Amino acid sequence: MKKAAVIILNWNGSELIRRFLPSVVANTNSALADIIVVDNGSTDDSLKVLATDFPMVRTIAFAENYGFAEGYNRALDITRYPYTVLLNSDVAVRHGWLDAMLGYMEAHPETGACQPKILSVADPSKFEYAGACGGYVDRNGYPYCRGRIFGVCEHDDGQYDEPAYIFWASGAALMVRTELYLRLGGLDPVFFAHMEEIDLCWRILLDGHRIVAVPSAVVEHLGGGSLPAGNPRKTYLNFRNNLLMLHKNLPDSTRRRTLLRRRLLDTLAWVRFMAALDFRNAAAVWRAHRDFSSMRKQYASHPTRDLLKERNDTRRNVLVEYYLHGIRRFSQLK
Repeated sequence: MKKAAVIILNWNGSELIRRFLPSVVANTNSALADIIVVDNGSTDDSLKVLATDFPMVRTIAFAENYGFAEGYNRALDITRYPYTVLLNSDVAVRHGWLDAMLGYMEAHPETGACQPKILSVADPSKFEYAGACGGYVDRNGYPYCRGRIFGVCEHDDGQYDEPAYIFWASGAALMVRTELYLRLGGLDPVFFAHMEEIDLCWRILLDGHRIVAVPSAVVEHLGGGSLPAGNPRKTYLNFRNNLLMLHKNLPDSTRRRTLLRRRLLDTLAWVRFMAALDFRNAAAVWRAHRDFSSMRKQYASHPTRDLLKERNDTRRNVLVEYYLHGIRRFSQLK
């Protein structure tokens, strides 16, 4: 068995396969890794395209669509390589990307997961929204990145080219120790989509491992393939899953206070949508809180450690820095 598997989850994405898989095949070291496309019950011509155009790629075909989280969980349970890269189907990779991440993981056994530098397919001079050069969360649970704060993505001028300890690695190109992933339960299927990788990384940190950005590995991500920005479904999932993530990963001593603060801040977001006459997104925020109230009951156990208080990088208030202080670059944060 090779050291790593690059697993691409596909559902009715034959056009993305044609566009992006050639770069993965061309730029992935075949001595180190197998490329595996896991098809989630597609009804388009994905399987035909894979068989005809990419016979060198292993295919696992599920009879039904298990969704993003459960699809990956089943795939890693089947394949069980020492290391696995969860790679989105709309990612193009550059030469040496896998070697850099695998080399770092093998040299640093305390590292549970890592990600590459993620640039935009549309403009490769800029970081891409979903992970940029490594993710963090602030004291209120808002995600942000080296290279991206809220919707503002920086130009890549080499300012984040050193490896860094981060809070979360992007699910667009996430390398993880497979045994650790399976032991911790993998991605949470309850989330369905959005922020499930942050939740997984939170559990990896609680287990005593590090998460690292390895910028010498570079990929380009299209992004927005499943749900574009501003889509009410995306708004719903982001608000609901952020609350679920905080609820399940914070201890009893601070969870209620943090969630109360977040729910008040989310109310301000609802007011902002209403003031802009964006009633669909306002309704999405309301539904997210309604469904969170019932869904949180399935998480009965909670950790005893509060990573939001333990770590220096989680003490920032990015909302204040962005809206009141006008900060738009990660390097400007104190």
